[in-house]
Amino acid sequence: QAQLVESGGGLVQPGGSLSLSCAASGFTLDFYAIGWFRQAPGKEREGIACINSDDGSTFYADSVKGRFTISRDNAKNTASLQMNSLNPEDTAMYYCAAAYGNHWYESPRIDEYDYWGQGTQVTVSS
Repeated sequence: QAQLVESGGGLVQPGGSLSLSCAASGFTLDFYAIGWFRQAPGKEREGIACINSDDGSTFYADSVKGRFTISRDNAKNTASLQMNSLNPEDTAMYYCAAAYGNHWYESPRIDEYDYWGQGTQVTVSS
């Protein structure tokens, strides 16, 4: 059974850092772009980062550019999201997702993702 599992969420103070992980099982991420999304209460799910499979090229939302870094390890079938300089507006449930295709020239739309994780909660508060 194909699935994605996120981990690494938690409570962090403003200005702090967290690293989220996404582990795939039941399929290989080699042929998929990986995206990270977040959804705060009462808000729509927002795509914040995406990384291609073939060359590791990345896309970032303006809201996280320069603070978050997406990476992947195809050998381990995992992806990560390093989040720095966190602020309360980053509080949300964070999801990873996989979109089939070695290379996307634009970040895939939310409906173009094939697999989703269950999410991990990130809370930024003092």
